[in-house]
Amino acid sequence: MTAVHRDGPFVADVVIPVYNEGRNIRGVLDSLKAVASPLRILICYDFDEDDTLAALADYDPSPLLVVPIRSRGRGVPDAILSGFEASTAPYVITYPGDDDFNGPRVDALLRLAADGHDIVCASRFMPGGSMDGCPLLKAVLVRMGAFVAYHVARVPTRDASHALRLFSRRVLDSLPIESTRGFAFSLELLVKAHRLRWPIAETPFIWRERRAGRSRFRVLAWLPEYLRWVGYAVATTFMRRGQGDVRLREGVRLVQQR
Repeated sequence: MTAVHRDGPFVADVVIPVYNEGRNIRGVLDSLKAVASPLRILICYDFDEDDTLAALADYDPSPLLVVPIRSRGRGVPDAILSGFEASTAPYVITYPGDDDFNGPRVDALLRLAADGHDIVCASRFMPGGSMDGCPLLKAVLVRMGAFVAYHVARVPTRDASHALRLFSRRVLDSLPIESTRGFAFSLELLVKAHRLRWPIAETPFIWRERRAGRSRFRVLAWLPEYLRWVGYAVATTFMRRGQGDVRLREGVRLVQQR
C-alpha cells in the first residue's frame, strides 16, 4: 500500500473502523477518490491478520493518503477513539468500512462544515436520503430513536444515530467520549454539542445493507447506551439542562458561546 500525499494540508481525516473488510475496502476508497478536498484516510484495525490490510497491500490510493492505525483495544469504540487520537485535520469524518457509494456526497459535509457547523450529520431520513435493505428490528428502533430526538428533544437533525458524521476539531478537542458500546459515541457527541448550542447541520446520504462480510451492529446489546443519550437530549429540552452541565475535557473552558 503506497501512501500518496496531495499538496497542502488535509482538510479532513476520514476514520474508518474495519474488521475483515478485505472485500469492501478498495471500493470504499475508490468512492472517496471523488471528493474534491484533500483527505487522509485512517484505517483503524484491531489485529494484524485483518484481511483489510492484505487487500490494501498492492492498492494505489492516489490521490488519497491512507494510513493504517492499530487500535488500542478491540471493537468499534476503541477503533474510533484510536482514529480520533491520530487525527490532526480541522474536520474528522467517521465512515463505514463497507460504504462504496457515498463518496461523492462527502463534499456536502465539508461545505457545511466550512460554513461554521461543528457537526454535520449524514441523514438517511431527510429528502434525498434513504435507508435500503435494513433488517426490520434495526429499522424500527433507528427510526423511533430518530423521531424522538428530532420531534421531541428537538435535536436539529432527522438522523441522530447515524455513525457517518463530520465533527469539527473543536468538538473532538473539547468533549470526552463516555460511550463504551458500538457507535453510540456519534449520538453522544451530537447531543452534547446540541446542549452547548454549537451549530449542527445535516445533508442527505443513502444507506444500504452490506453486500459482503458480516455486520457487527448489535441492536439490543447497544440499545441501553443509545437510550442514555436520547434521554440526555430530552433533558436538554425539557429539564432546561444547560451548557454548564456538559462535561468537558480537562483544561477546556468555554470561552466563546455561540
